[in-house]
Amino acid sequence: MIEIKNIYKKFGKLEVLKDINLSFKNGECIALIGPNGCGKTTLIKSVLGMVIPSKGDILVDQKSILKKYKYREQIGYMPQIGRYPDYMTVGQIIEMIKKIRNSDQELDEDLINAFELEKIFDKQMRTLSGGTTQKVSAILAFLFNPDVLILDEPTAGLDPLASEILKEKIIKEREKGKLILITSHLLSELDDMISQIIFMQDGKVHFHKTIADLLESTNEQKISKAIAKILKSESNEQNH
Repeated sequence: MIEIKNIYKKFGKLEVLKDINLSFKNGECIALIGPNGCGKTTLIKSVLGMVIPSKGDILVDQKSILKKYKYREQIGYMPQIGRYPDYMTVGQIIEMIKKIRNSDQELDEDLINAFELEKIFDKQMRTLSGGTTQKVSAILAFLFNPDVLILDEPTAGLDPLASEILKEKIIKEREKGKLILITSHLLSELDDMISQIIFMQDGKVHFHKTIADLLESTNEQKISKAIAKILKSESNEQNH
């Protein structure tokens, strides 16, 4: 479980996060969406300890994460753009991460098999396409069976088959009771996967709804259409 309490973040004079209060429970798959610059990446990086909030606190399993790092072992992170040493092979990268983590946990190699990545274990990272690099990032996020998964634009750059494989894996892990946080611009990709949605705007939570509530309140069947309807309605109200 993750609790975000009164998080405020400022870079210079720029207010990026403004008093964010959120709570995420295990077994949920939550989409964090919003326009570029809305604060969602800064929020994710705050949870990962990569950005230190100016004010407020973040709790993982009821313990503050500020100035701590051990909790990160519970989190699998898939960045939007993975950066890896150019001249290391795919196999070497995976082995290196295993040694760094030195974990006794049983490894989750489902995606290695599903993506058939053994075939390119001897290829250097610099030779890979963006989509194949994304597959490596996905494999590393799930590899250590973390309780929490944070996936930043996970299907961006993936071909349709790989995207479907990853979505099925996300659903499977959610059903096991894991907490999954996803950022995405591709709202059509979120159908069937997520249980809640958070829309951020100008550093604030604009709305936080369950998918059932979102679809029912808008009388729509697709997430993208439901959100478009809410934003259009608000835009019309502001113009009157």
